[in-house]
Amino acid sequence: MARWVKEGKLVILGVTQEQHDDRCRLFAQWQGFHWPILYDPINVLELSGVPVLVAMDEHSIIRSTEPAIANFRADFLDKVFGDDAVVPHPKRVGPALKGDACFPDLNSLRALARQANSATAWRELGDALALWAGDEAREEARTAYSRAVRLDPKNGPAWFRLGVCFRSRYDSPKRQPCDFQAAIDAWGNALGLDPNQYIWRRRIQQYGPRLDKPYSFFDWVTEAEKAVRARGEKPVHLAVRPTGPEIAYPIKALPSTDKTAVNPDREGKVLRDQEGLIETEITVIPGRVRPGKSSRVYIVLRPGSKKSILWNNEGEPLRLWVEPPKDWQVSDRLLQAPAPSQAHSTEPRTLTFEIVAPANAPGKIRLPVYALYNICDNAGGQCRFLRLDIPVTVTVAR
Repeated sequence: MARWVKEGKLVILGVTQEQHDDRCRLFAQWQGFHWPILYDPINVLELSGVPVLVAMDEHSIIRSTEPAIANFRADFLDKVFGDDAVVPHPKRVGPALKGDACFPDLNSLRALARQANSATAWRELGDALALWAGDEAREEARTAYSRAVRLDPKNGPAWFRLGVCFRSRYDSPKRQPCDFQAAIDAWGNALGLDPNQYIWRRRIQQYGPRLDKPYSFFDWVTEAEKAVRARGEKPVHLAVRPTGPEIAYPIKALPSTDKTAVNPDREGKVLRDQEGLIETEITVIPGRVRPGKSSRVYIVLRPGSKKSILWNNEGEPLRLWVEPPKDWQVSDRLLQAPAPSQAHSTEPRTLTFEIVAPANAPGKIRLPVYALYNICDNAGGQCRFLRLDIPVTVTVAR
């Protein structure tokens, strides 16, 4: 193909189906890709799996999918195609382009969505906003997809794209505490409607338990950055670095829980944080665990916004204790968050563990979890050692 590109007979384009575009750019930099790569986080192509090779002619008409490379020149490259096959997209509900026909006419799509008030029209508007209008249109896109799924709860693509918007906001300065769980729930709704959709399944597995992972999704990032630096280049900066579950490798069974782990506050004597000094955010992935299957629980702890609260890194480290109900398995009962070297800090701290539901699990259980931490009211203020009981609710799918 390189020869055909050099001869001017072929142009190569890539399309990435990732949530985070900068990770794709880092991979391309590492591998030395020199062709344009388009970014499709919402799966507007409606692919059910990747990779897919397509042949598109000079009129932007796809002439074949998965063309045979051995016959590619005769079947496609040396042919001259007419434009008689250009037909309106069957799913389009109105004018989508403006000007030089390169950009969506957002005002027309807004008016059409309000007038038609159909799931298709609202989804079309959401697509245009998500792909063309930038981060500032994220909320409007989320609203459009929300209206689409309210009108048609069986609209799997709209559910998936709604999840993309929630996760995108979660990664932004405008994040809301429940955005990550909302993204997982929306993706789960989409996958429930079409369990054969590879793209949707992988988006959940990216963040989910090791027992359900096909491979490590982003274990290559550190190697890529090292190789790029060795070439004298600066690696593409990642706004959200993959950590924990995103770089974890699959396992076939949870390791035996450490039976030597000791409940650090068995008698419940540590004073409770009743002022909301530390705020928590809980995400369970997948949102509904099947009997005998696993989920991963994320617990994020942040100094609250009510007061100037700091982590006290000179005391005992932040610890999390998990007490599994009878017959439930957990990957860890006692977890510990690493602390930075400075005496005080305000960063969010994330602890994750995996659970396996027994075959006879009830529809919903509460997982007893609590955190112990040292905080100070200011760098020179009162310091306290507190406990926070964290309500983790796990729903079992039947």
